[in-house]
Amino acid sequence: MEPVLRVQNITKRFGSNVANDHITFDLYPGEIHSLLGENGAGKSTLMNVIYGVYGADEGEIFVNGKQVEITSPKQAIELGIGMVHQHFMLVPPFTVAENIMLGLQKELRLDMKQAEAKIAQASEKYDLRVDPHATVATLSVGQQQRVEILKVLYRGARVLILDEPTAVLTPQETQELFVTLGRLKQDGVSIVFISHKLNEVMSISSRVSILRRGQITGCIEDLTDCNPQVLASAMVGRQVTLGVEKPEQAPGENVLELDHIFVQGADKREVIKDFSLNIRAGEIVGLAGVDGNGQSELVKGVAGLLPVTRGALKLLGQDVTGKSPRALIEAGMGHIPEDRHKQGLVLSMSVKENLFLETIQDKPYTKGHILQKKAVDAKAKELAEFYDIRCASLDVPSGALSGGNQQKIIVGRILEQNPKMLIAVHPTRGLDIGATEFVHKCLLKARSEGCAILLVSTELDEILELSDRVAVIYEGECMGVVQDSEATKEGVGLLMAGVREG
Repeated sequence: MEPVLRVQNITKRFGSNVANDHITFDLYPGEIHSLLGENGAGKSTLMNVIYGVYGADEGEIFVNGKQVEITSPKQAIELGIGMVHQHFMLVPPFTVAENIMLGLQKELRLDMKQAEAKIAQASEKYDLRVDPHATVATLSVGQQQRVEILKVLYRGARVLILDEPTAVLTPQETQELFVTLGRLKQDGVSIVFISHKLNEVMSISSRVSILRRGQITGCIEDLTDCNPQVLASAMVGRQVTLGVEKPEQAPGENVLELDHIFVQGADKREVIKDFSLNIRAGEIVGLAGVDGNGQSELVKGVAGLLPVTRGALKLLGQDVTGKSPRALIEAGMGHIPEDRHKQGLVLSMSVKENLFLETIQDKPYTKGHILQKKAVDAKAKELAEFYDIRCASLDVPSGALSGGNQQKIIVGRILEQNPKMLIAVHPTRGLDIGATEFVHKCLLKARSEGCAILLVSTELDEILELSDRVAVIYEGECMGVVQDSEATKEGVGLLMAGVREG
């Protein structure tokens, strides 16, 4: 069978950094071919070459056996190649139909009723149910992803590139996506699937290729005798510990106390209602819940980013209700935010600058209002090496890095401040298996040193493995707090659905 897509000896350089080094990769009709690799291995770069975002320095691309030169995404789409990026390319104020039609119509007048009918038909066919009239800003993350996939299919794509498609999805949304991908596969659509979630890769892939430091190091044609441990070791190039070893330890005094707090959302409604929780020194409390049940508003209220309208918030025994984010940082709070682009980084600023966003005014980096460049450079280099932040230079914009390396900047910057209270929201989102293992060890180290940690994650396995206690949130209320020894997927799952046992 002839490949629908073949890249041969593709090489892409950014200055002295070789992101892709003579890569050859085949994709056959109706297959799901997964691409595994560490953060910065070159996966997204290779896909962006195929999609015409970047031009290759060497190598050829063949579509249906014919050599082509892809110089833009428009040309890729015309060749039947579509890509759903890790960070969605949608216009929030526009409707679903408007986003899908954007850039397609060449005539002055657009028959939106006809377009909406076609979109609804495609939505039904592939089980990507979404209202064509809905404004994108009102949709959940999972629904926005459906819009992105519909947008690509509406343009006639027969090759679909999915870059970390499940990184921001709930388990339920992931299962719905996999049903859709199965239908697309049956319809002859070929899919490149990029993910760090090994169980997902095992369950959905026809074949798996391993990319390490810009080179394809192997392709697993038959997954029958494969397992996540084999994939992890092949990806990282060393033995990786899957799972977490959490030593027993007795927690100390309360560090954070939420006393019947109410938090007002962006629309001025009280999203968090009468929420009480305490987190002690040397303890990880996981916050479990289906995405959209108030986790974001609770975290922002605790971090000073949304108003706490009623109740009290105490940090180390001091009432800090209504304090600014800066005052909370100075009082000992650290915050790894949920959205690294909107809240965690200034993408136009360099890697080095982003490593010091909260601390650049402190000694030894600034003395007498004068920046101490040597101290900044030395510390930035130390952090980049310790947290394995892979970039051509510490002076490149952070927006040029892979999502996983961007996350490492934030995690490294916050943990380096040795907070007494740490709010960690999706701390391993977009990280490869090796980096996830490292971040878990960092969180457990902070716990062992007496840090109180609120861990928010849509990955229930991560919460159950790391947490000493699990609090469950449902529609803005605390459904209960479960000790780690009593926490099961089934029990926590019931609370997440709003059902209290007994």
